[in-house]
Amino acid sequence: MSGRDALLRAYKERKVEAGVYAVRCAATDEVWVGATPDLSTRQNGIWFSLRLGSHREPSLQAAWNIHGADRFAYETVETVDLDGLDTFGRVSRLKDRRAHWIEALGARGLN
Repeated sequence: MSGRDALLRAYKERKVEAGVYAVRCAATDEVWVGATPDLSTRQNGIWFSLRLGSHREPSLQAAWNIHGADRFAYETVETVDLDGLDTFGRVSRLKDRRAHWIEALGARGLN
């Protein structure tokens, strides 16, 4: 098996964790909260769209443009077990947990 094949196989076999995450701006103490079925890939997607200036949340994009990438942090707030749920159940569980953390942290919502 080649190195590429081994990497591809490892990627496909990895355990995917769903959950709720927060993006924090150290300069303003603002927090944005979102939920995702794959926490391991979400930060890259957010940072990519912010670097391009095309993030869907205008307040996050504006803060990023003003303060720069070094003032932002991504953190997992909660992992969510979605095993045994159908598609509707997975989406619903993530939305519920996202709403909980938006309220608990006084944050703005993402997604």
